[in-house]
Amino acid sequence: MHRQGIRPKLGQNFLVSATAQAAIVDALGDLAHRTVVEIGPGRGAITALLARRASRLVAIELDRDLAAQLRHQFAEQGSVEVRGEDVLRTDFAALRHAHPAQDKLLVVGNLPYYITSDILLRLFHFAPHIDRAVIMVQREVADRVAASPGTSDYGLLSATAQLYARVEKLMTLPPGAFSPPPQVHSTVLRLTMAPRFAELGVAAEPFIAFLKAGFAQKRKMLAKNLRNAGYDPAQISSALAAAGIPSQARAEEIELDRMAELWKRLLHE
Repeated sequence: MHRQGIRPKLGQNFLVSATAQAAIVDALGDLAHRTVVEIGPGRGAITALLARRASRLVAIELDRDLAAQLRHQFAEQGSVEVRGEDVLRTDFAALRHAHPAQDKLLVVGNLPYYITSDILLRLFHFAPHIDRAVIMVQREVADRVAASPGTSDYGLLSATAQLYARVEKLMTLPPGAFSPPPQVHSTVLRLTMAPRFAELGVAAEPFIAFLKAGFAQKRKMLAKNLRNAGYDPAQISSALAAAGIPSQARAEEIELDRMAELWKRLLHE
C-alpha cells in the first residue's frame, strides 16, 4: 500500500508496519463475500492480507513496474485482478456490476496528498456503488475531512465529505511506519457512504456548487462570497435571516443543515 502515482524512484513511501497493515484490513469488516478495491497496492503487503480474506480483490496500480510485479505475485490467485490504470479513470460502477450478486464495493488505499481531493470526489461520485472506504491520507488532510463547523479546519472539503459519508478517524501513524519515512504523519479514515441530499432536501450538483460559492474565499463573510457569485444582495439578506444565520457569518461557522436551508430560501426568494 503506497501513495499511488508516485514512482518508487521518486520517493515512494511504503507502509511497513505489520500492525497498521492488519488494523487497516480489519477496519473494512468481514470480507468473506465482498469485492475490495485497493488503490495503490505498491509492493502488495496489504494486498496479500486482502487476498486471503476477500471474495474478489481488484488492485489498481498506476506504476507499471509495480503492477507487473503484483500480477506475477498473485498469478495463482484467480480472485485477484491487478489493473494498471489511473484510479481517477476507474469506473467503480462497472467494477461492482461485474459481479452484481455481491454487495457494494469496499475500498482501501493510501492516497497521495496532491490528488487526495480528486480521489475523494471520484469515490463520492460513485457513492451509490461503495459501502465504505478505509483510506490513509496526510494527517492535516484528515483533520480537514473530519473537521466540525466552527473550527479552523472546517471548509469545502469537510462539508463535501460529510455530505456523502460518515467520517471516522481510526489511527494516526508516525513516519517510522513507512519505508522510507516521510516527513509527515498519516491518518487512517473510515468513510461510510451515507449521502445526505435526500435528508437535507437538496439536489447534489446545484447544492455543491452553492457550497463552492460560499467557501470561495474562506476569510470573507458568507454574504460577501454569495454576492461575488452573483446572488442578489437583498435576497441574500432575506434568506440569511429566514435561515437563522447571522449576516456576518462565514461559511465555516455554519452546519450543513442550515446551509441547505439557506440554499432553499435563496431558490425561493
